[in-house]
Amino acid sequence: MTIRGKCASWLLVGALLPTVATASLPGDYRLPALGGGYSSYANQQEIRLGRAWARRFRHYVTEWQDPITQRYIEQLVARLLPYAQVEGIRPLVLLVEDDQLNAFAVPGGVIGVNGGLFLEAPDQDMLASVLAHELGHLAQHHYARQQDQADREMLPTLAGLLAGVVMAARGSGDAGIATMAGSQALFIGRQLAYSRQYEQEADRVGLTALAKAGMDPQAMPRMFDMLLRQSSLQGDTPPEFLMTHPLTASRVSDTRLRAAQYPVVTISRSLEYDMVRARAMLHFFPDDPALLRTKLQQDKALPDALRYLDALLLARQHRTQEALQQLDALAHQHDALLLIHASAADIALQANQPTEAFNRARLILRRVPDYTPAQLTAIRADLRFDANDAYQRAIQLTQQQPENADAWQLLAQAAHASGHEDISQRAMIEYRQLTGDLRGALALYDRLERAAKDRHDEAALDTLSAIKARLDDYVRDDMDAF
Repeated sequence: MTIRGKCASWLLVGALLPTVATASLPGDYRLPALGGGYSSYANQQEIRLGRAWARRFRHYVTEWQDPITQRYIEQLVARLLPYAQVEGIRPLVLLVEDDQLNAFAVPGGVIGVNGGLFLEAPDQDMLASVLAHELGHLAQHHYARQQDQADREMLPTLAGLLAGVVMAARGSGDAGIATMAGSQALFIGRQLAYSRQYEQEADRVGLTALAKAGMDPQAMPRMFDMLLRQSSLQGDTPPEFLMTHPLTASRVSDTRLRAAQYPVVTISRSLEYDMVRARAMLHFFPDDPALLRTKLQQDKALPDALRYLDALLLARQHRTQEALQQLDALAHQHDALLLIHASAADIALQANQPTEAFNRARLILRRVPDYTPAQLTAIRADLRFDANDAYQRAIQLTQQQPENADAWQLLAQAAHASGHEDISQRAMIEYRQLTGDLRGALALYDRLERAAKDRHDEAALDTLSAIKARLDDYVRDDMDAF
């Protein structure tokens, strides 16, 4: 969709249709109990299957590479997680390079977020309501329960889910992927009633998580209202989220009634969210900033978020010093918002000012040593003038975040630049397996093993043996999941 088409939809959604009326609560209304937890799939097995799914997903779909937005979503998930009844998972957030509204959850804690979710959710709590809903699916072990109900049909459905998300992200059918979708269609046809039940269960868990995390439970019915208005406007092409998350009248009513049970809270608008949203809107629709500004103003974004948007626009116009001055002024007013400082460091790096970028990133890391956007910027800047320091920083980051594919790729580059060629090749094995190229990872392993045998390097062979065992496990997980 073009920027004007998308923004026309934005403006119409806000102006044309009335809000769905609030249902009254009958005197004998009883909140149905949540579905019980199921243990047929242990958490570790769910994690393995989920990671296999994530590898395959990364192989087929372009991720939205924005460490600042990634960090924001990860922190929002971490805020909700203690209250979402989810135990024993390691969340893995995937940002999808797609301007359509969608999100999904996969067993083991894989949470996918389309960039379009930022474009459509006017405030932080509405976006958080979608994340809370997805955590609800994980908390209720819906995939495991489908396995109990449908026996052997659950695992093919993981392939079907992948097919659906991939085809949606690509915007067109893919012959190789489309063949995987048949199992999903068959399964959904048999399990539609369960799907609706699961959606309501996920809503209820999500409402509780929102309330306990200090957010507004009413954000969820507000989000549903917006989705219904969009669906009405878009006719035969409703938001992608509704394709996989059926929104019925009973579901909307149930959510509205349950949200009304919580105390009314006054939530301050999040400047951080408004800034991240401005960042996302500019990324996906860079050609008409005036229209983006109109949309942000319509949604009551805070004025300093518009100033942040202006700074990003200055950077795109190669007016680097003006952009940095604007961001420094914002940082002076909102020093605790690290995304402002990180944006300035990133802009300096993009403008080929590695020393400036490194110094700015280092100041952030003195305050918050594990702030990933600054860690990545520092490594990328360091590669321009101090490969050894970049190498040490990249090792530290991969130890902290072993599932961060960007960190492994940077380690491969830094190790090569600093003369640690074996480490560079091993890092590339990790990068390839994380991004779904298991065949490439195994080919690289074979090459390293032959070289180690030729030089009779027993220590290297021992290390490679452990790597091979993990790769074999990943191949088995991939076969189990697909």
